[in-house]
Amino acid sequence: MQRKYIVTLTEEERNELDSIVSKGKHKSQTYQNALILLNCDEGKYQKEKHTNEIISSVLNVSMRKIDRVKKRFVEDGLDLTLHGKENERIYEKKIDGDLEAHIIALSCSDPPHGHSQWSLRLLADKVVELEYIDSISYESIRRVLKKNELKPWKKVGWVIPPKQNSSFVAQMEMVLDVYKRAYSALFPVVCMDESPKQLISETRNRIPASFGKPEKYDYEYRREGVCNIFIACEPLTGERIVEVTERKTKRDWAQFIEKVAAKYKSAERITLVMDNYDTHVPGSFYETFHPEKAKRLLDRFELIFTPKHGSWLNMAEIELNVLNKQCLNRRIGDKKVLIDEIKAWEAYRNERCSKINWQFTTSDARVKLKRLYPTIKA
Repeated sequence: MQRKYIVTLTEEERNELDSIVSKGKHKSQTYQNALILLNCDEGKYQKEKHTNEIISSVLNVSMRKIDRVKKRFVEDGLDLTLHGKENERIYEKKIDGDLEAHIIALSCSDPPHGHSQWSLRLLADKVVELEYIDSISYESIRRVLKKNELKPWKKVGWVIPPKQNSSFVAQMEMVLDVYKRAYSALFPVVCMDESPKQLISETRNRIPASFGKPEKYDYEYRREGVCNIFIACEPLTGERIVEVTERKTKRDWAQFIEKVAAKYKSAERITLVMDNYDTHVPGSFYETFHPEKAKRLLDRFELIFTPKHGSWLNMAEIELNVLNKQCLNRRIGDKKVLIDEIKAWEAYRNERCSKINWQFTTSDARVKLKRLYPTIKA
């Protein structure tokens, strides 16, 4: 037989519960438990009695929740019902005050060469490298930064067609099939992308931060021209090639692809995933090299193009976003400095074999992007 727990409150207990629900700041759980007890009271100070069904409907809580509160009150008393039991487990703190101070000081210092700002993983690696601690996760670093209101943020965005588009989904599924391939040194999958970078210099020197005073700088700057950044990455191995050029013509692209082919000289055929730009065409090889060399280069590649409005399917775009966030999120006015910074970033990423964990599959696309698929009439 199921036990029935009857709540009978004294005048003092009712006054305490009335005080909780009428004023002051309390935890939502404490406030809710107080309301349940007041409405379940069957003592002489309760003017009107309510059933569990009515209480559940009014307070929007389950019947089981009401029974648990009544049971705890009868067995453990009012204090434990409102505030619960104290956690008896003792956890060893991994981050003490000294380590937290080191992390904060490190995050406020200049980032390593090749980076424009500290990332969570970069901070975690540096803390271990400096022997402040044997090991630490970037999530622990994140909690320290959040606690001290030092919050990194990221920007992600892409564009997809607004309505049904058979060409888009066909090309998308072709790219996603390529990403399902297992790793092969003879048939590597390489993603390639490009991005312009404006060279901007500051006309006045910054005033560095001092005790109690933030860094000061003027908003006056000078445009020093523009250059182009080519990037190619192999997601499954964490290898990448980055090159800075004056322009992004067909000739520049063909010469960059020649360097990609040289890096994978032992491969039989390279699958190259890239956006469908006017410069990314087989004819670019013939406008740059002699026919024999152009044909040899072209035969080494299988060209796969992302659909229009589908550049987010190109994993090289992810690498470009990382490059922009970690290294290029600042004003750089000298091309030599830009190249030096990018090479340092490239070496850092290659040494750590930073891979891309691509999770989006054809099955996901047919569910999440169902509206893009044409409707077939029976």
